[in-house]
Amino acid sequence: MASQPAVEPVVSSMNTEWSRLHPLSPVVRAGSAVAVLVLFSTQFDTGRRRTGFPWESLVLLGLGVVAGVVSWLVTRWRVHSGDLQIETGLIRRQSIRVPLSRIQAIDVISPVIARVLGLAEVRVVVAGRGTGRTKLAYLSAGDAQRVRAMLLALAHGLASETPEPPAVPLLRIDNARVVFATMLTAPVNVLIAIAVLAVVASFLVPRGAATASIAIPAIVGVVPEVFRRFNAVYDFQLAEAADGLRLSRGLLQTRTETIPFGRIQAVRWVQPLLWRRFGWVRLEVDVARQRSSQQREEGSSQLARTLLPVGSREHAAWLLQRVLPGASPVPPPGSRPPRRAVVRAPFSYHWLAFWHDLGRHAMARTGRVRPQVVVVPLEKVQSVRLRQGPLQRWLRLATVHIDTAGRGWQARAVCWDAEEADALLWELTDRAREARRRGR
Repeated sequence: MASQPAVEPVVSSMNTEWSRLHPLSPVVRAGSAVAVLVLFSTQFDTGRRRTGFPWESLVLLGLGVVAGVVSWLVTRWRVHSGDLQIETGLIRRQSIRVPLSRIQAIDVISPVIARVLGLAEVRVVVAGRGTGRTKLAYLSAGDAQRVRAMLLALAHGLASETPEPPAVPLLRIDNARVVFATMLTAPVNVLIAIAVLAVVASFLVPRGAATASIAIPAIVGVVPEVFRRFNAVYDFQLAEAADGLRLSRGLLQTRTETIPFGRIQAVRWVQPLLWRRFGWVRLEVDVARQRSSQQREEGSSQLARTLLPVGSREHAAWLLQRVLPGASPVPPPGSRPPRRAVVRAPFSYHWLAFWHDLGRHAMARTGRVRPQVVVVPLEKVQSVRLRQGPLQRWLRLATVHIDTAGRGWQARAVCWDAEEADALLWELTDRAREARRRGR
């Protein structure tokens, strides 16, 4: 109760009046122009440092600042009538209305420049279009946390003054393990292999200019890729609260996320090839959004919404039970496709499986090099499809797809017997309808 007076004025003004972003927001937006200015200032001409002042960089910086100030002046937002309303644009005015009931997750992001200035961005993930524009960049760090708590409370049907519930820490990942696991991922290993082969070829082949031209980009690409992946899960912490899961991660750009339990569309259990020797797996969670906007915002769809960046099977199974009680990544007997499916999927046949448990979850295992298990709550099923190609038709096989409102993860019953797949199609439809009725 002691903290309510500090929260009440902010929330009441947000509900009744239009508000602007922080006045220092243009400084953060002009950060790229500052980087360009520094780059031009340190250039060399004919082996010596430039003596003239880089006026072109100063002009670019000025344009960036002016554009940021104009964007700040024409942008305003408020929460009104159950919607988050954002208006922006000078020449082409845009008015965004986001129903609070459609909020899937809320992130608080602090890039390097914003952290120095004590600012943060509130990014709202919704089910449908407009995800990339539904953000408040930037607010003060304290206001960003209060706005996130308010939006989450309203999304759950609570009063806007409801404080953020306390969270119970679940796990924290050691950064040394994150670095080692990052070095064992496939994209990083491919870049390292290309760089090593190109360097060796440049020494063995006379006049190896061509190989050197391949080696240099590969070597340059290794370090940023490793750092990007490490930065995405640095100091990863996961906590559980009454309003959902809370994730905190990031080195240069910190990210704090809250994912309501009811918004989880699917959970994916992934085991990369080079992680098998150590018994490590990764858990990822899917919420409803557009795939293209997700990649544009996060920069990497693979590392987004990670529940467990790297951990043992025991820890992953325990966490899966916390998120989706009753779900298991181990297929029971009778969940494999018929033997003739080896003709259609000769390399991945031994890893194919599909099963469901008492009408609560549908689970599918696929993959050979990187096995994965997708767990879908049946109450989140949007559609069930049956597909049968020419070869499958000749083999009397079919594949059943289970779609959700997420970014494209599907629980697929690959190469099942055609008659069983047809029966499974209708069974899953009925079970999904019953699960949704129970959820209501």
